[in-house]
Amino acid sequence: MKKIILLAAITVFGVATSNAQTAKKATKKADAPVKVETQKVDGPGMVFENETIDFGTIPHNADGNREFVFVNNGNKPLKIESTQGSCGCTVPTKPEGDIAPGAKGTIGVKYDTNREGPFTKTVTIKSNAVGQETKVVTIKGTVLPDPNKKPAEPAAPTKS
Repeated sequence: MKKIILLAAITVFGVATSNAQTAKKATKKADAPVKVETQKVDGPGMVFENETIDFGTIPHNADGNREFVFVNNGNKPLKIESTQGSCGCTVPTKPEGDIAPGAKGTIGVKYDTNREGPFTKTVTIKSNAVGQETKVVTIKGTVLPDPNKKPAEPAAPTKS
């Protein structure tokens, strides 16, 4: 009788341990980058890899150039008609010519990193994409203060 109980306990322990390891493997797979399947559309389409670019914390006057990458998930050529930054400190560039079905395109964005402090800016993209003729993407981050900037001098006392 003791042998049967011992055998049953070992079996239960073995199965429980086996299932715990399977659950760990599943968790690791879930943490891996997921490739997003792009749904095909009838006409030109536009799907971005990322709709927000986070610069993070960058030095004053650092490289402010980044790119939004997208795919034409449609069956007709995609035409980017215009790109417009939310202010003069954000300058986007659009691809020249049409983006063929299934092809990748990029929209360049240059942020003026001479401006100190946190920022969140948008770029409005106008295209012939079906269902999203206007698309807004975002850049954000923080520009550190200029290390060469001299502190402001105190005001001279005034005579009364």
